[in-house]
Amino acid sequence: MNYQAAIFDMDGLLLDTERVCKGIFEEACASLSIPFLENVYLDIIGRNSQGIEKVIRAGYGSDLDYPVLHDAWRIRYNAVVKHQAIPVKDGVVELLTWLKNNNIPTAVATSTQQDVATIKLKLAGLDHFFDNLTTGCEVKNGKPDPEIYLLAAGRLNIYPEQCLAFEDSNNGVLSAVSANMQTFQIPDLVQPSAEVLTLGHTVSASLLDVLKILKQSKQGA
Repeated sequence: MNYQAAIFDMDGLLLDTERVCKGIFEEACASLSIPFLENVYLDIIGRNSQGIEKVIRAGYGSDLDYPVLHDAWRIRYNAVVKHQAIPVKDGVVELLTWLKNNNIPTAVATSTQQDVATIKLKLAGLDHFFDNLTTGCEVKNGKPDPEIYLLAAGRLNIYPEQCLAFEDSNNGVLSAVSANMQTFQIPDLVQPSAEVLTLGHTVSASLLDVLKILKQSKQGA
């Protein structure tokens, strides 16, 4: 395994955000007497704001007043994530510390908007680990397109194929693999789809398992 940098998704991978976000979306739907369509919700995971809107509009149909739903969801969501630290997922601190101790540059490539992502990482005490932050509002094409990972690698001045990528969602894995990165998937709310399982990436139960793999690889080098 040959790598010079590591790039991380954020929600559902570094932070245990997805369950929080799902619950808030359900609350927003209930407040507007709109049904909660779980299959539609699960398909938005990993996408940026434009991708989320496209999927929700397609899933709920033309009768949906998307701006009203979005505002009800966003107000509730920001009230939580801008003021409360989201729990960090298992193995995150251990893996980031190991990479830092081994002088491996790290970055975040998240579909979340920049201001919200910055606050989340700071509240969780993770912001000091990363050399840069690339967010969904900075790219034209969000995940599953590779643009965000290519931009993050470029900011590190590392070739994409020399980067490790860490993701939880299928959309994120498609993005990282399309960018030719050595990709690890640690599933959260959504398990790898049949399509994604054909990509040949590594699926692990937690980042602690990933850390074991990297340590073994380094010892065998």
